[in-house]
Amino acid sequence: MTHHLISGGAGFIGANLATSLLKDGHRVLAIDDLSRGRIETIHHLTNNPNFDFRQADCADRDALDAAIGEAEGITDVWHMAANSDIPAGIADPRIDLHQTFMTTFAILEVMKAREIPNLHFASSSAIYGDFGETMIHEDIGPLLPISNYGAMKLASEAQIRAAVEAFLSRADIFRFPNVIGVPATHGVILDFVHKLRNTPEELQVLGNGTQQKAYLHVDDLVRAMRHIAEIPGRYQLFNIGPTDDGVTVSMIAETVRDVASPSASIIFGEESRGWVGDVPRFRYSVDRLINTGWEPSLSSQEAVQRAVAEIVAQEMGR
Repeated sequence: MTHHLISGGAGFIGANLATSLLKDGHRVLAIDDLSRGRIETIHHLTNNPNFDFRQADCADRDALDAAIGEAEGITDVWHMAANSDIPAGIADPRIDLHQTFMTTFAILEVMKAREIPNLHFASSSAIYGDFGETMIHEDIGPLLPISNYGAMKLASEAQIRAAVEAFLSRADIFRFPNVIGVPATHGVILDFVHKLRNTPEELQVLGNGTQQKAYLHVDDLVRAMRHIAEIPGRYQLFNIGPTDDGVTVSMIAETVRDVASPSASIIFGEESRGWVGDVPRFRYSVDRLINTGWEPSLSSQEAVQRAVAEIVAQEMGR
């Protein structure tokens, strides 16, 4: 039985990861400041004797260390804590500095002091920037993120790489695109569902709907992360995603409309991107990961269709 610490453990991905680890008999300590995560996402885990939750700011080294307290035998930290609201980070860069980079810095300080050997880090496709129609692979460069979120994820990767040289036994870097599913706390599908709940007769869409991206269901993401963590190596860096070129925002809007409010009209904007820092189109290579024997169970389209049904049920009870 391995003891795992999940930062951001009450968030969307953290809650799904905790569920998976507990199912396989591991111990999990989840830490979250609840600024983005919610207690409701982990309520189903609280009766499991191998699960513990503690509220703390993961960017505060002393608070984080105090939250870990006397927990013994932690060998793996899954660093999921970050700002998930990219537009908010554009409006106030200090949000990403604190929630995305300083959480990484503090976690590494605590891991060094406590001699915790293994770090698994949720990075992002946002670190690449806008490569247009060019296929994005792990060795492409230069890396030119266009959002504060992407910049702080890239800075975190650099800090982790230095820590591998200094004291970490292992670090895995997971670069993934849009992740969807439940319990949904943010994202385009949830935004569309909320809009249709408030105005069932029309759906306003940011941008002209041609934005095209890969979408990964959270179940596939968790499988991929745990698969990578079993691959021998001191420093592993992988893109994670589906094998297709993604789907358009118009397809997502139509799918949500058809399930949540079939008579609604869809009103698109005029811009090719939804907000400052949005990458409107990208093509994502996951060949490195596929060559290790992993493959996604759902395409982008299938992931969207499944997630729409799940999120509509979550938010509208159907």
